[in-house]
Amino acid sequence: EIYTIKWSPTGPATSNPNSSIMLASASFDSTVRLWDMEQGVCTHTLRKHQEPVYSVAFSPDGKYLASG
Repeated sequence: EIYTIKWSPTGPATSNPNSSIMLASASFDSTVRLWDMEQGVCTHTLRKHQEPVYSVAFSPDGKYLASG
């Protein structure tokens, strides 16, 4: 079960105009997953949480991801 999804800050009006469009998901299974939307694949699965992850957010420049 996915609780939250967030799009990476990319595109013409951002500081990352040429970066891939990424999606981050927070899930009941205690994972955070990063998805490359241009390729349609999960590129990274972060498994360090001990409890379900309810929220994810990218930093404004898209370099960092917070979860909890």
